[in-house]
Amino acid sequence: MLKDIEYLELYGNEPSAIEMAYAIFTNVIELSPTGEVLNFKHAQQRATDYIRSYCDPAFEVSPPLEDWEMNLYGMPTT
Repeated sequence: MLKDIEYLELYGNEPSAIEMAYAIFTNVIELSPTGEVLNFKHAQQRATDYIRSYCDPAFEVSPPLEDWEMNLYGMPTT
């Protein structure tokens, strides 16, 4: 999905980009009541589209990412 995209250097230099890709994946993934993954490829595509757009500003994610897909959750407060 990221063929010809130089993304591996993000891991040490742009941790927020990696954090966002994980957030998108986990926000999009759907599980059945028994824990079966229902849409792995779709969640993977949305996350990799984000990485591609981060590395290649000319690439447009289609459809555009929605706010709920990019929502970052922090630790619960007690």
